[in-house]
Amino acid sequence: MSRIPWPRSRRVFPSRGRDACSKCVICLVSALQFHEITLQLPRSVWIAIGSKDRKPSIDYPPIRVARFGDKALTLGVETYTIDAVPVRIFDLAKSIVDCFRIRNTVGLDVAMEALRTGWRSRKAKPDDIVRYAQALRIWSVVCPYFESVGADEG
Repeated sequence: MSRIPWPRSRRVFPSRGRDACSKCVICLVSALQFHEITLQLPRSVWIAIGSKDRKPSIDYPPIRVARFGDKALTLGVETYTIDAVPVRIFDLAKSIVDCFRIRNTVGLDVAMEALRTGWRSRKAKPDDIVRYAQALRIWSVVCPYFESVGADEG
């Protein structure tokens, strides 16, 4: 399995891709990988776009699109500069919550791994996870897993 040159490659988004993806946000497993919280190596870069936005035509790197509503697309967005290119990426707590939202596509095991690792490493604040889960109306799904990880870790 080859590794996507993410996040520190010189050509993550070619010049044509920058314009095509100006409203995109790096999400899910790609955001977890950026925050160094997962062992998963995605074959493509996950990007979030609006529910009615056009899928950007980017040749490289390969992308996988997740469609988010307005609220989900604006919460928890941080901008990082990678090789002089501003790249929008969801923060870690939001990425964990999004993995639970799209657990049928990403996999519940990936969401659980992210929650456990984020909690243990103290990179994701429990309060932020709860706040995002409640704002996105997914708290009833996240709550049992959140409580079990909290009980395990103490």
